[in-house]
Amino acid sequence: MANETIPHLTAFDGAALDAAFSALEQQARAAAAALDGEAAIEAFRLEWLGRKQGRLNDISSRWLKSAPAEAKKALGQRFNGLKTVVEELLDAATGAGPTDAALQAEALDITLPGTARLTGAEHPITRTMNEIVSVFAALGYSVGVGPEVETDYYNFESMNFPPGHPARDTQDTLVMAGQERRPQRDRLLLRTHTSPVQMRTMELQPPPVRIVIPGKVHRNDAQDATHSPIFHQVEGLCVDTNITFSDLKGTLDHAMKALFGSSVKTRFFPSFFPFTEPSADVQISCIFCGGKGCRKCKQSGWIELLGCGMVDPAVFAFAAQKQPAYDAKKISGFAFGMGVERIAMMKYGISEIGQFFAGDMRFLGQFV
Repeated sequence: MANETIPHLTAFDGAALDAAFSALEQQARAAAAALDGEAAIEAFRLEWLGRKQGRLNDISSRWLKSAPAEAKKALGQRFNGLKTVVEELLDAATGAGPTDAALQAEALDITLPGTARLTGAEHPITRTMNEIVSVFAALGYSVGVGPEVETDYYNFESMNFPPGHPARDTQDTLVMAGQERRPQRDRLLLRTHTSPVQMRTMELQPPPVRIVIPGKVHRNDAQDATHSPIFHQVEGLCVDTNITFSDLKGTLDHAMKALFGSSVKTRFFPSFFPFTEPSADVQISCIFCGGKGCRKCKQSGWIELLGCGMVDPAVFAFAAQKQPAYDAKKISGFAFGMGVERIAMMKYGISEIGQFFAGDMRFLGQFV
């Protein structure tokens, strides 16, 4: 038994401890020298390092516990030294210690070139969206955000798309299933534009308001070279006293010049959007031919880029249900919206919208 090989200590001075631990170390070395197989090595491990009946465990329980307080430190140091010797003997017997070959394999050749790490970069959609937002941020606009899963009320009704309005048909909507028992305005859908954030912002904040709203939107569109069921928009809203259509034109003309260059011109054509009145489509002079006419602009010299208009009083009426300050007789505002993918395709000369979402590193690597 292990207890029979551990002498009883009666003295704890330095000489007595040295003699006791030296004797045990000699026994360990003699036993390790005689090991001749896996079974013997395992028996040696259990004899010295076993948790319950190992000699070192017995030394800890018998010597360390009975030693006077002033001798515990010296005894503990010698105990750790003996444990290290036993573990080294066991490693040598099992071949667990590091070999020359292992050390050589881990050696570092400092003359070799370093490992090149790829540098990440913004996705072209993210980059374009940030560029657009930064233009309006410089004009004092803040950024508004909202949920992608919206209610019919915020996506359509509060934006002056009442149930049955024909303009709803122009936005093929992805609606959540199993909501037939809900009232129309409470049914959930994937937002078709970021306009609901305009209403959510007005409900929380009285005028003045100046926000841009970047985000992902969804429509049940067939995939082709220029359309995708998932795309991104940046919309804007400005509400204050005495806001006019001239303010809208000046703001968008500045934004288009900031995005495409100071030589770009803008022009506005009457259009229709349920949430603005009057409404307009905005065209910019072709950035590819300078307005002379080319295939990109269909020889017209102009490219249609976004929609805008003065906020319809009916939209303010919905906001006034929670924020009475949105009185159309006292305040006015304008709104606009643009597709991020369309602008990115123009800026980077991309002809297929699907490349943005394919995850092809050969394509994305161009934007590092």
